[in-house]
Amino acid sequence: MRLPRLLRTSSFRLTLLYGGVFGLCVAVLFVIVAWSATGYIARQIDRTVANELTEVRADAAADTAPALRPVIEQLVARAPGIYYLLQDAQGRVLAGNMPAASPLPGVRVLGPSGRAGRHADGGIRGRGVVLSDGSYLFVGISDFEQGEMRTVIVHAFAAGFAVTIALAILGGLATSHSLLRRIDAMSLASRDIMKGDLGRRIDLRGSGDELDRLAASLNAMLDRIQELMGEVQQVSSDIAHDLRTPLSRLRQRLELALRRDRDAAALRDAVEGSIRDADAILETFAALLRIAQIESGSRRAGFTEVDLGVLLGDVAEAYVPVAEEHRQRLTVAAAPGSRVAGDRQLLAQLFANLIENAIRHAGDGAAIAVTAAWDAGVVRASVADDGPGIPPALRAKVLRRFYRLETSRTTPGSGLGLSVVKAIALLHDADLVLEDNRPGLRCVLVFPALSGPA
Repeated sequence: MRLPRLLRTSSFRLTLLYGGVFGLCVAVLFVIVAWSATGYIARQIDRTVANELTEVRADAAADTAPALRPVIEQLVARAPGIYYLLQDAQGRVLAGNMPAASPLPGVRVLGPSGRAGRHADGGIRGRGVVLSDGSYLFVGISDFEQGEMRTVIVHAFAAGFAVTIALAILGGLATSHSLLRRIDAMSLASRDIMKGDLGRRIDLRGSGDELDRLAASLNAMLDRIQELMGEVQQVSSDIAHDLRTPLSRLRQRLELALRRDRDAAALRDAVEGSIRDADAILETFAALLRIAQIESGSRRAGFTEVDLGVLLGDVAEAYVPVAEEHRQRLTVAAAPGSRVAGDRQLLAQLFANLIENAIRHAGDGAAIAVTAAWDAGVVRASVADDGPGIPPALRAKVLRRFYRLETSRTTPGSGLGLSVVKAIALLHDADLVLEDNRPGLRCVLVFPALSGPA
């Protein structure tokens, strides 16, 4: 028969395990307490018997049966709680309130035969000695209290063990019920999300326990999934919007070339224009594939130590002639020794895109500054210009794919340059911040440093 769902939870089984372990501890404690308590009573009896036996032998004139007999008869009449036995060498009882027994010396426990009253259910614990004339003397006390103590301890620990197991079962049921409620809530939220409600989240209790931490992690994962889904939808929309224009222009160019009677030179111009449009479209798709490859994280395996100071110097040097064509001044202040872990080719592409953007949008006569330096455990690099800059409200949007400012619509480009920069920065665990350069724009990247400055 299949057990109820509540009894099949891991929390219930774990509670039963702890209950069993605690019950075993209770049993061990019972043995120790019972052994200690009964042992203590036995030692008390042995001391009392030893003292009584010494006094009996001291009261007698000699250590023989005839001398001890009157003493024992008097003690039997005066001390009914103590048992005495004096028998001769042939085993005949001479005095006492016990039946004959085998003459064994030392501590021993005799049976209750011949005794009456409440001591009939217990034995007699005492000490026997063989006298000089061969007679046997035994003095004992009932061990009823020892047995009674043992019984009380057994009953108490049996009740405690039963209560322990019962509480363990009840606690397991309560814990399992609470856990199942939270698991069911998570399952319900998961089913809603699978049905398409991407805004659904798992409720937190605020207790900070492991289930709350798990729910918080799942919520963070769902936030990221929702963000990625939004980006995918946005990219799909942007691709349809931004590629429609060049594809329409390409089709119109080819259609006009077919409809009109043109000479070879005109047809050649039409074909060359079409090729340029196709190259622009292919360039856009290549950039998208490049971003996807970067975001996959596969390039992390090839990370090596890269000196950003040297890298920025090499990249900026290649763009100095381009900047001079626009009457721009490109300066580099990148001290060697700023080492980071990364892909040199991707980092070169990152800073090349930033410098190209600055040259393209800062305007003729602008000043462009490229810097890099080690700063308190990080390497801080920046590309700044004194051009028109980007309004604060649009700085987050320009990092999206295909997003272009209105002032940049007429310039060549696909709107993917800063998206590539963002993807490369995320791959290298670098923070990308767009700041106001007053005037102009400053693109700041903060990389985790490998070590201090060289």
